[in-house]
This record gives sequence, structure tokens and C-alpha cells, in this order.
Amino acid sequence: MTCQSKRPEAICALFLSRNQTFIFPLLFNSLYRTVATVVELKRIGIDRKGEVRLEDLLQLARRSPEASRAGAIVTFSGIVRGYTHEGKKVEKLELEAYDELAEKALEKISSDLRSRPGVVDVLIHHSVGAFSVGEDLVYVVVLADSRENAFSTAREAVERYKKEAPLWKKEHLADGTSHWVEE
Repeated sequence: MTCQSKRPEAICALFLSRNQTFIFPLLFNSLYRTVATVVELKRIGIDRKGEVRLEDLLQLARRSPEASRAGAIVTFSGIVRGYTHEGKKVEKLELEAYDELAEKALEKISSDLRSRPGVVDVLIHHSVGAFSVGEDLVYVVVLADSRENAFSTAREAVERYKKEAPLWKKEHLADGTSHWVEE
């Protein structure tokens, strides 16, 4: 794999995703970057930290063939809490998943919820890796015909992925201890 650019100010950068490797030139004297390959974003995913942005999911949802049926878009962003439920200070959180089964669980949740009257689309992406307090862990985006349907569907999506997707959290506390979290 090679990086080709006719511009002398370009250097080659390597981008690694879970399944593919891309090389593209970065143009430092320009306000843009030239990307050789565009990664297709899926509606559902277990991702490495930083691979997916909420803005990208919102754009994907708005491009849905059925988006014109929606009267509301509701988003949920789950972040790393700075304290445990018992009030102990959290330094970082590690998240692990059984990727294939977790993606199947998220797809089932999305499919079940999309079959409801008034629900247009449900996108769910959960990240894995090591996270600091305040960093994003999960995104849920719901398009629905009304705000009532959108909010209730988003809440159910969150409650269901917490129970159905094989995801594990390990809290690292300020006192130097760590433990796996059961919810």
C-alpha cells in the first residue's frame, strides 16, 4: 500500500481501523485533507475509542431513506462518570466486549425498536477500550415521528443494551483499586 500525492507539502499518514488499513496524504498547508478511501459507517457497532463521532451518526440518520417520516431526532451519549454509585472517585474505565455477540445484540435491539409504529430508525454504537472521566462511551440516535416516540425508544434502547449486550466495565479508582462493575 502506498501513499501518492503530487503536493510537496503532503506527508503520508496511516489510519488503522478494525478491518482495514488506509494510507492517505495530509496536506499541512491546506485547510483540507485528501482521503484515499472513505470508511462506510454502519448503523450499529462496537468500536474502538474515537472511531465514531456522534455527528457522523446524526448525518447517517438524516440520510436514511425514511428520514422524511421523522418529526424528531433524539440522541443519547453515555459518558464516563467521575464517581461510583457509592461515591468513590473514578480515575478511568476500561470497557471490553464480545464484539460479534454484542453487535448481534445491538442489531436485534435496533431491529425490534424499528418495527414499532412511528419509529423510523435506531442507531447504536458502543465503544471499547480505556476511557478517562467525561469521555464518550456510547451513542444512541433515534428518529421517530414524534418526540414522545423518540424519547421512549431511546430510553428503551439504553436499558436493553445494558442488559442484553455482552459488555464489561472495569472501574479504576483514585485509591488504586479496581473492580468489574455489575449493573
